[in-house]
Amino acid sequence: MDFMQISIGTDIVTIRRFNDIVNNEEYSFLQKNYSDNELDYCFSKENACSHLAGRFAGKEAVIKALYAYGLKPVAYKKIEILNDENGVPKVWIKVKSYEKLKTEISISHCEDKAIAFAIIYGVLEK
Repeated sequence: MDFMQISIGTDIVTIRRFNDIVNNEEYSFLQKNYSDNELDYCFSKENACSHLAGRFAGKEAVIKALYAYGLKPVAYKKIEILNDENGVPKVWIKVKSYEKLKTEISISHCEDKAIAFAIIYGVLEK
């Protein structure tokens, strides 16, 4: 019998943390946690730190949703969040065994915080 399983995750981060990372040139943190495409996107924006923070909150939200789904989390860099042609963020979990999972994400930020919500769903065979 098949059934639909749904899980959610959320995270909020302080943007100042990413200002500190960029200002202190902690590029190893960025390279460890973001794809080249994500970095290109974030640094193409006027306030790159807001976008870095939003993507990081998104990755945390996805990891929490994976835990809630009963799955092992993945490395941050294996979660890629890019915008589609309409500016809507989309998630790719680059792990073969997670290919059939569907993931939706919403990211927002204000002056000092970034927040993200992730939903993971799919049909599991039991």
